[in-house]
Amino acid sequence: MTADQFCTFTLAGQHFGIIVDDVQEVIRHRPGSRVPLAPAAVVGLMNLRGRIVPVIDLRTRLALPPQPAGAEPFNVVVRTKDGPKALVVDDIGDVLTLDEGTFEPTPGTVRGPAGELVRGAHKLADRLLLILDVPKVLTYAPAAAG
Repeated sequence: MTADQFCTFTLAGQHFGIIVDDVQEVIRHRPGSRVPLAPAAVVGLMNLRGRIVPVIDLRTRLALPPQPAGAEPFNVVVRTKDGPKALVVDDIGDVLTLDEGTFEPTPGTVRGPAGELVRGAHKLADRLLLILDVPKVLTYAPAAAG
């Protein structure tokens, strides 16, 4: 059996993880510049040491309620072939090394954004760790005309 390492974080009280090799860095969230006509999940652009990085709100992307006022979120900056992208998360957890034997694919009964964006879950002693499919998370529909 093989083991993978996951960067873990929380969103609306739920525990999520992404493969640590996809993570460039974790930083405190900082306000970015809003982008007109961008999809709702793209909350702006930020300057990260001279690079312009899109910032994606995972709560919006997963159809979760917005963060409470005054919350101090984090950005998980992920590597992509198109350059870094920042994912806004509520809080950062640990890096966990998990055996593939604890992993189960997402059941077909899970619908909506979670069914599309979660690859599956690792069964931990006290909770489930939902594993995000980062390429799918970063593929979003254009903003709705309104």
